Amino acid sequence: MIYLDHNATTSVRPAVLAAMMPCMEEQMGNPASVHSFGRAARQGLDYARRQVADFFAVHESLVCFTSGATEANNLAIFGCAGMRNQPGHVITSAIEHPSVLEAFRSLEQQGHEVSFLDVDAAGRVHPETLRKILKKETFFVSIMHANNETGVIQPIAELGRICREHGALFHTDAVQSMGRIPWDHATFPVDMVSISAHKMGGPKGVGALIMERSLPLKPMLVGGGQERGRRAGTQNLPGIVGLGAVTQWIADHQMEEIKAMKRLRDHMEDELSATVPGLVIFSKNAARIPNTSLLGIEGVHGETLVMNGIARPCGHGGCGRVGNECRANQHGVEYPIVGAGTIYSTIHTHCGRVASSVALAKNIIFLNLKY
Repeated sequence: MIYLDHNATTSVRPAVLAAMMPCMEEQMGNPASVHSFGRAARQGLDYARRQVADFFAVHESLVCFTSGATEANNLAIFGCAGMRNQPGHVITSAIEHPSVLEAFRSLEQQGHEVSFLDVDAAGRVHPETLRKILKKETFFVSIMHANNETGVIQPIAELGRICREHGALFHTDAVQSMGRIPWDHATFPVDMVSISAHKMGGPKGVGALIMERSLPLKPMLVGGGQERGRRAGTQNLPGIVGLGAVTQWIADHQMEEIKAMKRLRDHMEDELSATVPGLVIFSKNAARIPNTSLLGIEGVHGETLVMNGIARPCGHGGCGRVGNECRANQHGVEYPIVGAGTIYSTIHTHCGRVASSVALAKNIIFLNLKY
């Protein structure tokens, strides 16, 4: 079976699992404890924090471990709003992850003015659109680095510079870009970044909010001094060690994997375009993360394709996705795409290191895209 849903989750890399095992078998201490078991656990926690901090070129005190990117996004959004004593103006895009969109809607209910930016035909937030909507009361902007469905990369360098000029804090959800786009801290003027381990070959249930400088974020979880008071609760040591290990792996190997994913994705798209009548590859000419394809055929429902073939639970199918994994059990998971006056239903595929056979992936998708 070919797995083409790497934007939903990935398998744990062997090197990452090896780094985690001692934390589950030997280092059973609480990092907050002062005895020898606790000190050993603390060493693992500190080492993982340094690995993440080094990747983003920040001080280790600016890394806050969380239960995942949903919590990291919420901490950035509500934490910044909590720094103020009165409502203000906040900006995000209409294509963000639900953990961002729902948080902004909550801010709106609390009295903040919220602007949701539209994207252009390629799925990008245009920098001038952001510039025009900024106002004196704008204090926070959140735009994702790369979209999980289209794969389109947002111009966060330009967006961040505009926010810096205005004096607004800029946050980006980098869940889908980590390990798929080289992170250039020198040219990305970003105040906060959210990441998640399981999207890049690490374990589920752990992520981080990385800050460029210390910010007095209002914590959402209280009752302990962990994470410098930003996030109370005993740290998930095995998960955090896994996050550190996968971040280190990406720092050492990401360029070779990026090239391999892009080669696989491009070959698959070329073959599909040549063999499937009416196939549309959305945002094909836009800058995209190298593993993601958003495909559509006029008049064919993507969810039907997935359920009838691509996600068949046996050894003879493949696994793709319709809609967003965080909404997969809700009604209306399929996002209609409008192009040239025609409405398309879509399916998106996300290659990764496990999907190593282009020919097999092509044949699986072709067999299930019958119309």
